[in-house]
Amino acid sequence: MLTNPTSTGSQIQLSTRLAQTAADRAAAQRLRYQVFVAELGATGPMVDHADGREVDHLDDIADHLLLEDASRPEGDRVVGVYRLMNAAQAAGAGGFYSATEFDISPLLASGKSLLELGRSCLHPDYRGGAGIFMMWAALADLIAEQGIEVLFGTASFQTTDPLSIAGPLSLLASRHSAPPDLTARSMAYHPMDLIPADQVDRKAALLDMPPLIKAYLRLGGMVGDGAFIDQAFGCIDICMILEIARIPASQRAMYERGRAL
Repeated sequence: MLTNPTSTGSQIQLSTRLAQTAADRAAAQRLRYQVFVAELGATGPMVDHADGREVDHLDDIADHLLLEDASRPEGDRVVGVYRLMNAAQAAGAGGFYSATEFDISPLLASGKSLLELGRSCLHPDYRGGAGIFMMWAALADLIAEQGIEVLFGTASFQTTDPLSIAGPLSLLASRHSAPPDLTARSMAYHPMDLIPADQVDRKAALLDMPPLIKAYLRLGGMVGDGAFIDQAFGCIDICMILEIARIPASQRAMYERGRAL
């Protein structure tokens, strides 16, 4: 059900599937290394520089949604990754990844079926194309199959200076905060409301917003309370929360069409 072949040109042939083997997971980790470590300068205790893999303790427990291009050489076909973790997997792992940065107890107490999205990345040559739509179409299938009610996870700004992104943080805090029963609070709290709501330049703030965060907002995404500075990854994280029932019908239809792209 997670196979959605397409051709976006004379050569590229994209499809999505869940990782099945250790080799699949290693391919996902190599793409993550290329993006997070080589491109963005991240590090971590389990990063394997010798083999060029970005690894952590949840990889063997979580699912990995892969975007592949069959026109590339075998062993180098993974061009997009999403790591997925449901409540049962999180219980086996000792908790969700987001819980290392945010107090997610309101989400856990909500009684809603949760799916954490993380480690999202695309190969530079595939950004801005059909790939992300295909990945979200595959996610839509998983959401329906598992009865997921809330998606959540960390999303990042590539800076460790909150003042440099005061506009985007303030816009998120003033217009897109999650309600108390679905919020998550940073455990190394940095306020996001750095500029009074009536003084935020919304257009400029949106221009400075990472594409992934803007995509969540278009779907009706909300943010938790406070930011978390992740020194290892050289970024500022916010907790994004998306209640499936709140996704506008027009946006839902667009991603569902990704199956046929």
